[in-house]
Amino acid sequence: MVEATAGYEEPGEDESFDERPTPIDRLASFRILYLAIVGFLFLYIVTVDATETLLEAYFRDAVHDAVRVSPTNGPITVQIRDRVDALIRNSPWVRVGGVEVDVTVLGKDGRTPLYVGISGVAPAPQPREIDAAMREAIRLLPADFALTVSVPHGSLLSAAILASYAVMLFSGLFYQNRTVARREQRRLQAAQRARERAAGRARSIERELASVRDHLETLEPAERAQSEEIEQLETEREQLRGQLRKLAEREAQLRAGAEDRASTLQQESQALEELLEETLEDVGQKEGEIVELQDRLKNTARKEPKASSRSREAERLAKRMRTLYKTLDFDDRAISDLVGLRDEAMKLRAEEALKRLSEDSETATVRRKVGGLPPHLSIFELGYAGKGRIYYTRRESGGYQVRTIGAKNTQNQDLEYLSRLEG
Repeated sequence: MVEATAGYEEPGEDESFDERPTPIDRLASFRILYLAIVGFLFLYIVTVDATETLLEAYFRDAVHDAVRVSPTNGPITVQIRDRVDALIRNSPWVRVGGVEVDVTVLGKDGRTPLYVGISGVAPAPQPREIDAAMREAIRLLPADFALTVSVPHGSLLSAAILASYAVMLFSGLFYQNRTVARREQRRLQAAQRARERAAGRARSIERELASVRDHLETLEPAERAQSEEIEQLETEREQLRGQLRKLAEREAQLRAGAEDRASTLQQESQALEELLEETLEDVGQKEGEIVELQDRLKNTARKEPKASSRSREAERLAKRMRTLYKTLDFDDRAISDLVGLRDEAMKLRAEEALKRLSEDSETATVRRKVGGLPPHLSIFELGYAGKGRIYYTRRESGGYQVRTIGAKNTQNQDLEYLSRLEG
């Protein structure tokens, strides 16, 4: 009987836990999808803009060469019109790619149009004498031009760019989806193997239990030890059956998880966010309560010499702060808060922030204007050391009035104090 139960080992929690998909894994798959779509749109827009820039440089050089004509080869207006028109109409970027090119060519005087748009302009009457033609060339040449190149989103070129990035996007998503499917398949197979092991162990216990019952039939009913072993085996069988049911339910959950994955991820994400917000609120309240209790304990245990020492320290600090920072005024509450900081590093960081505010308020890290206060109060907060807060107001004569210095865990007390100020 001892040999029948000695080799049994319950499935370890770590083994089954490692096979379970965590909420982080599920959130990561959706994060990859969102990033892929955003990257696809960003690359498409950037590529179209870059293509327009490159094509504009290409056509600018081509048009610049086309408007360089000689009056000895014929009327300059006709030459410019024919050469620019041939350049645009015969360009494969325009004919095949669907690129839109708008060219306007003006004479040197800036008023005489030599070529406008894709259709050009009717050539002006050309002088027949060579002297008149030369005078006109001197008046109009060198010609100036304005060029605009655009790649419409419905053109063949933009469609080719979009299709290229779409192929890359779908290929990446297909590979990522196949990877997720393989991972889910491995988890499902692990759950099936665990269930089969538990089922095999349950059948083995059933056989052992039947053998023990047959053996007990030949013994006297007074053998309590055999009865206890039977009870233990029955209890173990029930436990294994319960584990077998849990494994079967886990397998069903894994099978259904592939279909309900999207809704489950969203619900878990919302639940995690709500839990995180509640936890942060509870932690903030607990920290405030702890600080308040610590302050009470310190005030109770502090003797009169300590109180006078802190008062002298506050006086020295107030005198030093008002001497160093001429543009700042400090309330007694702010001086007391600064003295009450237990961490010297926090004191140094707070004084560093005050120094920045005094010397150059534009470079100070002003978080925002404090909300939730009476309308007549205009109070701002300045961050320091991560969670530290310095609350101050602007003086009409210039500079700032420092009201109080606190942290994240004393925010409620600080806001209550600030709301009682008169302005």
